[in-house]
Amino acid sequence: MAKATVYIETSVLSYLAARPSRDVLILAQQQVTTEWWENSRAEYALYVSTVVVEEAASGNAEAATKRLSLLADVEILEVDDSAIRLAAQLVDKKAIPLKAAQDALHIAVASVSQVQYLLTWNYKHIANATMREAINRVCREAGYEPPVICTPTELGGNDVG
Repeated sequence: MAKATVYIETSVLSYLAARPSRDVLILAQQQVTTEWWENSRAEYALYVSTVVVEEAASGNAEAATKRLSLLADVEILEVDDSAIRLAAQLVDKKAIPLKAAQDALHIAVASVSQVQYLLTWNYKHIANATMREAINRVCREAGYEPPVICTPTELGGNDVG
């Protein structure tokens, strides 16, 4: 039986590579992410896109090195013309705001590549319940099944505490 597929969005890598936060909620999310990475990731076929690689490589050099090292065994998906068109539709049809066009690319690459889950902590523009219906509608109208957008907690991460 083939493993379920998961697109790892940059926020997940950032939580894995960051120093423990002083914010209690973020710290809990970091712990859940670490537990998911250590205990559950082997159950899935993991993917990122070239967008994730570019985002992971930016910023503080030490943190960027940590984020990129996490991608050693993760398959990298290219951003092809189909993904670019779908991302543009997500923005044009107001499912994702223009200022979050990179987030639309994450969703589009996962959709076009038929990845089952998109793992993220980005509640603002990706794991956003008020935007999910529009995201799913635009993807389906374009002929793609959208990934299930979820956090590590929702994809089998353990509860903290």
